[in-house]
Amino acid sequence: MTDSEAAEKLAPVTLDSKLANVVGGKTAVALGKAFGVDTVGDLLSHYPRRYARRGELSSISLLPLDENVTIVAEIRSVEERPMKARKGSIVEVKISDGRGILSLTWFNQSWRARQLQPGMRGMFAGKVSDYRGHLQLTHPTYKLFGPGADDEPEMPTDAAAAKLWIEQPVAIYPATNTMASWQIAQTIAILLDSVGHVPDPIPSELRGERGLLPQGRALELIHRPETDSDWRRSRDTLRFTEAFVLQSALVQQRLIARQQQSTARVPAPAGLLERFDAALPFTLTADQRGVAAEVAADMAQTAPMNRLVQGEVGSGKTVVALRGMLAVADSGGQSAFLAPTEVLAAQHLRSIVRSLGPELSAELMPTLLTGQLPVAERRKALLRVVSGQAKIVIGTHALLGDKVTFFDLGLVVVDEQHRFGVDQREALRLKGAVPPHVLVLTATPIPRTVAMTVFGDLDVSTIAELPEGRQGIETFVVPLVEKPSWVTRVWTRLAEELALGRQGFVVCPAIAPKQLEEGAEVDPEAAAPASVEVVLAELRRNPALASARIEPLHGRMTSEEKDQTMRAFAAGQIDVLVATTVIEVGVDVPNASAMVVLDADRFGVSQLHQLRGRVGRGGVPGLCLLVTTAEAETIARERVEAVAATLDGFELAQVDLELRREGDVLGNNQSGGRSSLRLLRVATDGDLIGEARGHAQRLSDHDPRLESVPALREAVRRRLDDAERASLTKS
Repeated sequence: MTDSEAAEKLAPVTLDSKLANVVGGKTAVALGKAFGVDTVGDLLSHYPRRYARRGELSSISLLPLDENVTIVAEIRSVEERPMKARKGSIVEVKISDGRGILSLTWFNQSWRARQLQPGMRGMFAGKVSDYRGHLQLTHPTYKLFGPGADDEPEMPTDAAAAKLWIEQPVAIYPATNTMASWQIAQTIAILLDSVGHVPDPIPSELRGERGLLPQGRALELIHRPETDSDWRRSRDTLRFTEAFVLQSALVQQRLIARQQQSTARVPAPAGLLERFDAALPFTLTADQRGVAAEVAADMAQTAPMNRLVQGEVGSGKTVVALRGMLAVADSGGQSAFLAPTEVLAAQHLRSIVRSLGPELSAELMPTLLTGQLPVAERRKALLRVVSGQAKIVIGTHALLGDKVTFFDLGLVVVDEQHRFGVDQREALRLKGAVPPHVLVLTATPIPRTVAMTVFGDLDVSTIAELPEGRQGIETFVVPLVEKPSWVTRVWTRLAEELALGRQGFVVCPAIAPKQLEEGAEVDPEAAAPASVEVVLAELRRNPALASARIEPLHGRMTSEEKDQTMRAFAAGQIDVLVATTVIEVGVDVPNASAMVVLDADRFGVSQLHQLRGRVGRGGVPGLCLLVTTAEAETIARERVEAVAATLDGFELAQVDLELRREGDVLGNNQSGGRSSLRLLRVATDGDLIGEARGHAQRLSDHDPRLESVPALREAVRRRLDDAERASLTKS
């Protein structure tokens, strides 16, 4: 042991102390592997999932298969018998909640039969499996209550004390098969007994105003409550603390970003932007004009713009981004437009060239840079970029490569931000000699609380208004479980659209059998998902579509094949594309009126909304048929029905938030590092997050360095370690 390690071990225990120095290396390693925790503060933030009572049994009938569970139950019977096929014995213990029975089995552990006796109660933990139609836990761990327990105090003999003992809440923690709930509780008890004074990140006035507990007391009572009111009050305190610390961190990130120096990009009088606006064949919507003004005001500053523009599918975000690129070009700079797929990058290039017209295109030289460009074309593109000839560079992840060097990168535009990790966005931003302005686009509307929580260090603009002339989209659910014969009508309905001279998409979750496209969900119990290869062959044989020109489009095709297919479809040379989600974003063919999504329940709400946005983009109405085999009243079916019920992406975003698991809201792609929420639930805590944001902003306005609340400054540092602080800056 080094002198510094020895000193650390002898130092007072704080939230920043290493677990290994308090509970030992073996336990610390096990906890680190199980939950990613490293310090005392990390583990004290591993809050109980729920609370049980020694006298209250868990419901066995509600236990989920194939998941690790911890339940409180009573032993009903204990039996040891020899194994039939080989030497040794089986100990089988049946436990009950008073209604159902759960079997516990151990192989060659006879001593279990002596330790476990009928009538005992305790907590039992393991993975739930099904053996011949009966639920069981194999080789579970357990902690008994009262007599027979290792360190559990026995039930008092005094009646009043016994009642309190039975009713005292027992913390049940998120656990694994290697680290049971009570082992976590025992370790946390050691930490609570060891840690010194816990500084409070909530300013004292605010704590008093909201009636919050001191931080140390809240941690004690959430882990070791005497009554239900103890853990409820502590949870309220810690939930607000989590919101306040996170929002303070995001406010700090905004301050840090605004202290950087960028180059102001102001369009020249009678320059490129004015010429573009004068030639526009349509009038910008009020929302487009408003957001464009916000972008222009940001880019006129010497602090770098960090703005998120969210807008419905087809609302015209790209035009707003293009105007920003022209302002940069007016000042001699370049813009990089990062797209998630090669199909989308190529389409953006064509769309931008078409929007600019021949003269402006010749001056700005929009250039495509993707991974599958032929060597000669790639070399030519790189030369245009490094020389500054290409004022607009559109590409995929290839833009992030070491060999890509810009002459004067003034603006980074990231399309469909959710498809990129923060590291990828930062790699592109760092290609500017000075920090470039950053504009992030998303066609996936974001609920207000997610915007505050994930993108709280960005300014957010919204384009909700659609351009005039859109005919709208009708969406219908085709429930094959109840109406199996309707599948025939799906294809005749598609044929009717084609007979009107229109085109259509058929979307599948897989390319080939057993080869799912990214984003599709896997259910090992369900039938094989619809695949492009199989559906393509079936449709070409379908008499209703005998004269239709039907072609595939998917991620295994080469860049050139995909581009040729999309060009042919846009030119009307293909009637139906059987595709995967490569068409999810950006594909713009005004004559495409019909979309059939097979196995629609395998896609998320926002993904279905994105897919649907590929039709109804021209002067003809859109039709979207969501074909599903999901049973009624399941979450999968609810997702599909929610999409059919509304075209409002913002309403669907809220539905999506409420239906999906909370842990998906924050993740590495969005904010990096250990940023998952502990007690906050963005689906239900919107008001609390908003209040915390207001308090954090007001504190920062008069104390930007948080010098008046050093504990908050430390909590912000702890919440956003160095890697995560960098990640949040990149968002």
